[in-house]
Amino acid sequence: MTAYKALDVQNVAKNFGGVRALTDVTLAMAPGERLVLLGPNGAGKTTLFHSISGNIIASAGRISLFGQDITQLAPDARARLGLARTFQITNLFRQLTVFQNLQLAVCGAQQVTFKFIRPMTQYADVRERAEALLAEWNLVDVADTIVQNLSYGEQRQIEVVMALAGNPKILLLGEPTSGLSPAETHRVAAMVRALPRDMTILMIEHDMDVAFEIADRIAVMHQGRIIAEGDEATIRGNKQVSDIYLGVE
Repeated sequence: MTAYKALDVQNVAKNFGGVRALTDVTLAMAPGERLVLLGPNGAGKTTLFHSISGNIIASAGRISLFGQDITQLAPDARARLGLARTFQITNLFRQLTVFQNLQLAVCGAQQVTFKFIRPMTQYADVRERAEALLAEWNLVDVADTIVQNLSYGEQRQIEVVMALAGNPKILLLGEPTSGLSPAETHRVAAMVRALPRDMTILMIEHDMDVAFEIADRIAVMHQGRIIAEGDEATIRGNKQVSDIYLGVE
């Protein structure tokens, strides 16, 4: 029997009024694969991410997660099936501590219902999971630091850890190295490489060197379509990709 696909995007299109943002996008990922989406601004990468995560609903086509059709499902329903994501702009509670952010992420992943008369200290399982994440990703020293006092690179790392709170099967990473210094980029890339190999990762990236460092396979988007797909040698040798990145018409 043929193994099912972790993610299967078939002929997906998305229209915004008279503007077509995605055209006939087909993309499949095997369980545990790392696939990086490259492409210039406006290529359709974020729209494709939104379509997969459920932030927007595709105008046409089909999206499946581990063999289950999720095309019309809401984001929370997709999350319950094992899908998690980060965004291009950090999506943190900046006035709270790192530990509090992780606790909230765990609550969301475990669908914890708060009772205002019950103190947070009584949610032992939530606290234990948040503490485990702190230890696993070497964040114990910054546990009580207010997020807005962290560097931008540290905030990006915290956001990735928050996405891991529910032990997702598929993780969508939206430009995790965007706006980072070379040193911060190196740390975040190392963090992504350290993620469990049984976790399927789809990542948007703007830096080709980072993409080649992380990816098992790369797909390049341009004007709402996937124009090239393959390993590093295939992408580097593709003239259309080179023309797009070098600005050749």
